[in-house]
Amino acid sequence: MLYERYAGKMLSICRQYIKDVQFAEDVMVYAFVKVFKNLDSFEHLGSFEGWVRKIMVRESISYLRKRQFVVYDDEVLENQEQSIDSSYSAFDVAYIQNEIDRLPEGYKMVFLLYAVEGYKHHEIAEMLQISEGTSKSQLFKARKLLQENLKWMVKSTGWN
Repeated sequence: MLYERYAGKMLSICRQYIKDVQFAEDVMVYAFVKVFKNLDSFEHLGSFEGWVRKIMVRESISYLRKRQFVVYDDEVLENQEQSIDSSYSAFDVAYIQNEIDRLPEGYKMVFLLYAVEGYKHHEIAEMLQISEGTSKSQLFKARKLLQENLKWMVKSTGWN
């Protein structure tokens, strides 16, 4: 029952960090195993869903770190393909998720942790084992890149 109740929400969280749905599903299942193994450690200080959500985020980050997909370097931007998929309608969720997926992994993780999950920079820095300044810089660069891509989309589609 627990799995069925939270599976859709938690897959969505894992998917935000991991582009490939199949890998995101694997991470979600592994995270649920951790949830079940550690149910006795839940302290009832916050919401249960929030506790499960944190485990999903941490497992997603761990997955990416183990596969060395996370790069905190400007060189990634130089090598990143800058094409826009015109099959998306203006500002729909799938288009925005696609733009987030196109961010370099380091930018993407900091952006999601800060803007979506609500973590503070010092928490992100600790979680990702980077400096607080790097966290702030990555967020700034992620936002700037997203804004540029979305502005380009607005101009190319004539959407106002």
